Formats: sequence, C-alpha cells, structure tokens
Amino acid sequence: MAQLRVHDLAVSIDGYATGEGRSVEAPFGHAGGRLMSWFFPTRTFVAMSGHEDEAVGEGTRGVDDAFAAATEVGIGAEIMGRGKFGPQAGPWQDHEWEGWWGPSRRSGPRSWS
Repeated sequence: MAQLRVHDLAVSIDGYATGEGRSVEAPFGHAGGRLMSWFFPTRTFVAMSGHEDEAVGEGTRGVDDAFAAATEVGIGAEIMGRGKFGPQAGPWQDHEWEGWWGPSRRSGPRSWS
C-alpha cells in the first residue's frame, strides 16, 4: 500500500502558511520570508534551489541545515500544489512562467519537467 505524508509545510503559530497578496515579487505575500527565514540560508536550500548567495555562499551548516536535509529522507516523489510553483490562480495567463526559481530548476534530480 502506498504511503503519503505531508512534509515541508511551514505554518505559523496562528495557522498561516503564507500571507495575503502573493505575487511573483512576493511569493509569501505580506508575510515576506519570515516563516522560512531559517531555511533559506541553509546548505540544503542553496543546493536544491541552485542559488548561491554572496551572504551565505554554499549555505550554512548546523542544526537548521540538519533539519532541512532530513525533510528529504525517504521521499520518492514530491507532489506540489500550484501555489508552490507560482502565484497564479485560475486559467494559466502566462505560459512563459518558469516557476519561482526560473530555468535553473529544470535540471537535476528534482526537475520540473
């Protein structure tokens, strides 16, 4: 029997996973990156997103990175909702949209295609 689990879902103490007013420029809406600010500088996130940053280089190590890395253990496939891919709702308006990370996410083991 197949097993399914929900993982990698950050929820604030008051029950919100994102803020209002999401857009291409503001993926988390008015909440900004506060909910995931611990995750973005980790080595795990930098490696999965392909975005090295001058401030963190290849990413930070430590407890946050160990926790971030553990979220992928035992995962065979990731099923993501449309909201994780982009801010659109309803019919696709922009067929050129390549997702939050752009074309860099098209290669590697967790490919969009």
